[in-house]
Amino acid sequence: MNIMFCGDKNIQDGLMIAILSLINQSKEKLNIYVLTLDVDMNGKHYEMIGDNLIDFLNGKVKEKDAESFVKKIDVTEHFKKEMPSANLGTRFTPCCMLRLFADEIEEIPDTVLYLDTDVIVKCDCSEFYYQDMDGIEIAGVLDYYGRWFFKKNPLKFDYLNSGVLLLNMKEIRKTGLFKKCRSRCTQKKMFMPDQSSLNKLAVNKKICPRRYNDQRRYHEDTVIQHFTTTFRFFPRVKTVTVKPWNIESVHNVLKLYQYDDVLDEFQNTKKEYLERL
Repeated sequence: MNIMFCGDKNIQDGLMIAILSLINQSKEKLNIYVLTLDVDMNGKHYEMIGDNLIDFLNGKVKEKDAESFVKKIDVTEHFKKEMPSANLGTRFTPCCMLRLFADEIEEIPDTVLYLDTDVIVKCDCSEFYYQDMDGIEIAGVLDYYGRWFFKKNPLKFDYLNSGVLLLNMKEIRKTGLFKKCRSRCTQKKMFMPDQSSLNKLAVNKKICPRRYNDQRRYHEDTVIQHFTTTFRFFPRVKTVTVKPWNIESVHNVLKLYQYDDVLDEFQNTKKEYLERL
């Protein structure tokens, strides 16, 4: 199973949790690609994920299957060549856009499952991974909130959340989807530019069941839970953002205890990693 993550040094805790959950639930070899960069943009420095963490995680996946691996890919130069100029002054972070360079990287295979680093894999996701993608560019789940406001087709829900996407890289390279998305990000200011571009420009996308990217809350059939920002309406309207590594808030705010096994493992694994450093 081919997996792709993207981010800078700030996503290390999330990356560790997501990979540990994959190790626990997967029944096969894991080929994990981590796209990262080192760049100064919009007054901030985005530091590349260190080799020490990649080597450590590579060792962890090999404990389950000796043929599995975690590999870091530096996309800094690709990013600098196609800087998302129109969105530099927005809340956009460059790390969100890194997946849009996957078509430029030869070693990214024809099929890859992209995951944000604020997800936990609850069950084996092979059914999602091995679905028929003939002629399909991307497959994903409707965005819980965005489906109501952003529609390419006004007669139906069609706006995908981009945090969990099955990518048919062979088809994407053929249609030039990612290249078109990168171009749009350099020219047009957008809300969530990478996700908006994918939804606007994808010609052939597949909508999958909610359980493969549960964004609002945990369900008994949840396969992948995505810890996105949600709204609470009582006693007043407010947004709630809790990430998997915010363990106390996972318990006290979200009232979630179903992931305690992997979160306990994360705390022990992070301690082991820091001790090795």
